[in-house]
Amino acid sequence: MSRSFSLTYDYLCPFARIANEAVVTALRAGADWEVTFVPFSLAQTKVAAGAPAAWDRPAGGEHTRGVLAHTWAIAVRESFPDRFVDFHTALYDARFDSARDVDDAAVLGDVAASVGLDGAALAEIVASGKPAQLLATSHRDAVDRWAVFGVPTFISGEEAVFVRLMERHRPEDLEQVLDLLDWTRLNEFKRTRVPR
Repeated sequence: MSRSFSLTYDYLCPFARIANEAVVTALRAGADWEVTFVPFSLAQTKVAAGAPAAWDRPAGGEHTRGVLAHTWAIAVRESFPDRFVDFHTALYDARFDSARDVDDAAVLGDVAASVGLDGAALAEIVASGKPAQLLATSHRDAVDRWAVFGVPTFISGEEAVFVRLMERHRPEDLEQVLDLLDWTRLNEFKRTRVPR
């Protein structure tokens, strides 16, 4: 079944990794989906009203965690779209499998090289400021239009649902999530404890 949806991400969140990785796995297996990956800054959600936005602060300062990774991923998405999902999943792998610092430009350059991209070229694109502007627009649109508050959030039309999948490598779970997006009579379904 053909589907079109968006999915928010931030490289700091393990649940966003599970959902994004499952979507990429399904796409690589031939899922007939049109997916837009939407950067959403968890750092920005911690910025006080009226204070400078996460993407407007000096890198490495308070409330900037993950912003540099976002800008590199946006640079890849905009300039090398055919390499985005490879970079996207490799960046999650670096963060969670290798415990690498995704706020370090050298790490981001290594990840880029691991998927056949030129880190120096990406650093120049990031330095232009355009990826930070796109992050700001994406984040604000997600908040203003769909009231997104975290990652991963699946978006279809005017419906947006924050979801936490518990197991990696289960793209079959996505069909249930996507079906629930269309079931608007259900507002919240939250387990009081996770059976593990």
